[in-house]
Amino acid sequence: MVRTAGGLSLRLDLRAVLSGALLLAVAVAATVALIGSGDYPMTPSEVLTTLTGGGTTGQEFIVHELRLPRVLVGLLVGAAFGIAGAAFQAVSRNPLGSPDMLGLSQGASVGALVVIVWFHGEPRTVAAGAVVGGVITGLAIFLLAWKRGVHGYRFVLVGIGTAAVLYAVVLYLLTKSTLYDAARATLWMTGSLSGRDWSQVGPLAAVCAVLIPVALLCARPLRMLEMGDDAAAALGVRTERVRITVLLVAVVLVAAGTAAAGPISFVALTAPQLARRLTRAPGPNLLPAALMGAALLVGADWAAQRLFGADQLPVGVLTGVLGGGYLLWLLVAERKAGRV
Repeated sequence: MVRTAGGLSLRLDLRAVLSGALLLAVAVAATVALIGSGDYPMTPSEVLTTLTGGGTTGQEFIVHELRLPRVLVGLLVGAAFGIAGAAFQAVSRNPLGSPDMLGLSQGASVGALVVIVWFHGEPRTVAAGAVVGGVITGLAIFLLAWKRGVHGYRFVLVGIGTAAVLYAVVLYLLTKSTLYDAARATLWMTGSLSGRDWSQVGPLAAVCAVLIPVALLCARPLRMLEMGDDAAAALGVRTERVRITVLLVAVVLVAAGTAAAGPISFVALTAPQLARRLTRAPGPNLLPAALMGAALLVGADWAAQRLFGADQLPVGVLTGVLGGGYLLWLLVAERKAGRV
């Protein structure tokens, strides 16, 4: 318990604070390592020197123009996916409630493919199409799942059904595309940080700067919602207003992240669960999930470059392989616990 000068008290969970500090340190270390990786390798000291304005002209160009935007997009997308996944899992009260499973990623993919296949759009219009597709999908799932409120398994089941329908639409669009557009669409759907520049950093940073604080303000009501709607309402929580706010914030975060880097799979599913296991704290653990998502995505991109060479393996492939294994383990654990 920490008491401020004004007489206010703030309860801090020491393990959660230390876990957050550890995740932040891992994210920073992965950031420095990723900036130093590539065809022109740099040591951590050279990276830090260049970031603080002391590098050579060549190093400054490589870091500030080529690598730093890619890393920043990875950090922001990982944080957005992590906090959105934690929000979805808290609202649905289901560890499988993530954008990967509920159709939001597929909706963003449909929006992007419509722009690619029908309009042959440029990257910026493709990103806009992904945002529109993700937001429309999120609203559709919310409306279809609404019946005197939004409740856990109904929300998840509607999302899974929507994901299946949208995946079929993705396949249809691919069959109607030219070979060039199909290659573009497939590369985009894989999910990658390659080639990201400052034009992706600015809009994504603005979205995260506005919406992540809104999500964090909802952390306490979300924690109360885990006790049930009646108990939360008795404590003064406006349950449906909190759910609607959190879902809208999470949908926009997922759509913006997908627009910037493609539908990188399983980060939103695994980051909240790993953060919760690390902190062992009740509640949605929104901030630890954001830090975990950022560390996971940047770390996975660094591992992909170290194992397979620069830009040889999109980070979405590696997260898909690792996340798929985690999903199988999670399903087995849920089955043993009698929840599925």
